Amino acid sequence: MAEHEVPSLIRLVEIAVSDAITRAVPEVAGADPVVRRSEHADFQSNAALGLAKRTRTRPAELATTVAESLNADPGSSVADASISGPGFLNLTLAEPALWRQVIARLASPRLGVGSPEQGRRTVVDYSGPNIAKEMHVGHLRTTIIGDCLVRVLGFLGADVIRQNHLGDWGTQFGMLIQYLDEHPDARWHHDQLGASTSTVSALDDLYRAARAAFDADPAFAERARARVVALQAGDPDTIACWKEIVAESKFAFWEIYRRLGVLLEPEDSDGESFYNSMLPDVVDELAADGIAVESHGALVMFSEEVTGPDGNPVTLMVRKQDGGYGYDTTDLATIRYRIRDLKADRILYVVDSRQSLHFRLVFEAARRAGWLTDGIEATHVSYGTVLGPDGRPFKTRSGGTVKLMELLDAAVDQAKASVSEKTQELTPEDLTQIAEQAGIGAVKYADLSTSRTKDYVFDVDRMVSFNGNTGVYLQYAHTRICSILRKAGNAEIDVDPALPLHPTERALILAADAFADVLAEVGRDLEPHRLCGQLYELAKAFTDFYEACPVLAAPGPVRANRIALCQLSARTLRQGLTLLGIAAPERM
Repeated sequence: MAEHEVPSLIRLVEIAVSDAITRAVPEVAGADPVVRRSEHADFQSNAALGLAKRTRTRPAELATTVAESLNADPGSSVADASISGPGFLNLTLAEPALWRQVIARLASPRLGVGSPEQGRRTVVDYSGPNIAKEMHVGHLRTTIIGDCLVRVLGFLGADVIRQNHLGDWGTQFGMLIQYLDEHPDARWHHDQLGASTSTVSALDDLYRAARAAFDADPAFAERARARVVALQAGDPDTIACWKEIVAESKFAFWEIYRRLGVLLEPEDSDGESFYNSMLPDVVDELAADGIAVESHGALVMFSEEVTGPDGNPVTLMVRKQDGGYGYDTTDLATIRYRIRDLKADRILYVVDSRQSLHFRLVFEAARRAGWLTDGIEATHVSYGTVLGPDGRPFKTRSGGTVKLMELLDAAVDQAKASVSEKTQELTPEDLTQIAEQAGIGAVKYADLSTSRTKDYVFDVDRMVSFNGNTGVYLQYAHTRICSILRKAGNAEIDVDPALPLHPTERALILAADAFADVLAEVGRDLEPHRLCGQLYELAKAFTDFYEACPVLAAPGPVRANRIALCQLSARTLRQGLTLLGIAAPERM
C-alpha cells in the first residue's frame, strides 16, 4: 500500500466478510464477498446467493452462518450483520470505525487516496484546434474531458504527457499565405485587433476571402497552388509567414485555455507539421512489412478486422495516388512516435465518437506493425455531441458553429445574474471574479457530469442554477462549509471515536469515504461523470447534515467531531473540484 493511503470502508468490510466466510465455510475461502452500498444498512453482501450452490445449502442458511461469524468477531469493523430477503447480508459499521476513518483521512495530505497509476507513462491527446480557425463548441468536450483525465491520472501517480495535436499543415495554408502576401494591409495580428476580435477570427475571415478568390479567379488559384508547393518544399519566406500564422493562432488559443483553466501549455503542442519528416519512413516500414499494399495507384491497409456494408475490408489510406499524405498517415506516424520516442504505456485519444472507425484502423495498423504491443494500451476516449435547446447539434441562429469564447461569455453573464440574486454583499470586483468562476465551472460541470459517450443539451439557465446537480451547487456547498470553518477558527481539534453518530453524520462519512475508490474508477474506466456523481452525493449529504446537526453551537466534544466532518467535506469537495478543473471559491 502506498504511503498515506487509507483503505476505504468498503474495502475494510470486504476483508471482514471474506474472513468470516473463510472461518464459517472454509471450502469457499477466497470467494468474492460481493459487498455493495445499501439503502437498508451501510453495506450489503450478496455472497451467499452465489455460494449456496457450491456449499449445497440454502442462501439464507449460508448467510446466517456468515453473519454469526461476523458478529462473533470482536475486532471486526462490522458492528452488526443481519439477514434480509433470500440471503442478503445487511452490514452496519461500528461507530468508532467510522470516526477512525475520518481521523485517518484528515491526517493524510492526499485524503488517503492511493496512487494506482504510479509510474505509468500516459499520453493524453486532446483539444486539437486547427490553426487559423476559431475554436468553437466542437472543441469544448475534448478540451474539458481531456483536461480532467490529465488531472485525475496525474493525481493517481501517472507520468502524464499532454499532447495538443494542432491542425497546422495542409493546402489551405498555401492559399491563405498567398492571399496575405497580396493583401499586405490585412490586419490579423493580435496587437492590431480590437478586444472583441481574436487573431483566429480575423484569419478565419481572411481564409474565407482567399477561398472565394481561389474559386473565382483562376490566376489566383494557380498562384495559390504554387504557394502550397513552396510551403511543402520549405521556401524560407513561405515558411516564415506560416510560422507567424501558427504563433498568432496559438496566442488566441491560449487565451481560451487560460480562461478555461486547463493545464495545456505551448510546449504541449505537436502539430501535424511535426510529423512531416517521419511520414516517408512510416510508409516504407508498413509497405516493407506487407501491411500497406498498392491499390489503384495508392498505398492502403486492408483491414483484417473491419468490413464495410459491401462485405469488403475497410481500408486505411497510407499514401494517396498523387504521392501525398493525409491525416491517416499522420496519425500512424503519431502513434509510432508516442510509443517509440515518448515511451508511452498508455495512449488516450480524446476525440469525438465519429472518429471511432478511424482510430480502430490506426490501432489495428499499429498492432500489425508491432508498434502497439500487449503491454501498451491505446484507447479512443470517445464522446457525444453538444446539443442546443432544440435537441439538435448546437448551432447559431444562422446555422453556423458557435464560437467557444462567446459560449463562455454567455455562461459567465448568466452566472453573474444568478449570483447577484443570491447575495447583495459582494463588491463589483468580487462579483466579477465569482461570476467567472461559477460560469466557467458551470460549463465544465455540465459537460463532465454527463456520461461522455452521451450527447447533452447546453442549457445555460440550468447550468448556473444553485439547485440540483450543477457545478454552482457544489461550489456553493464548499463556500458554506468554508464559512463554518472560518467561524470555528484554526484551533487544533481532537476527534472522539467513542461519540455516537447522528444518521446524517454516518451518511456524510460514507459519502466522503467513497472519494478515493471513485477516483481509481475514473482512472481505470475514463468516466469523469462518476467523480461528479460522488461529489454531488457528498454535497447533498453535507446539506442534510448541516440542517440536522448544529456545528458551532454543539457542546465541546460533539462540536469538535462535527468540525472534523466539515474539514473532511471541504477538503474532499475542494480536491474533487480541482480534479474536474473547477474553481472552489471560499466565498460566493
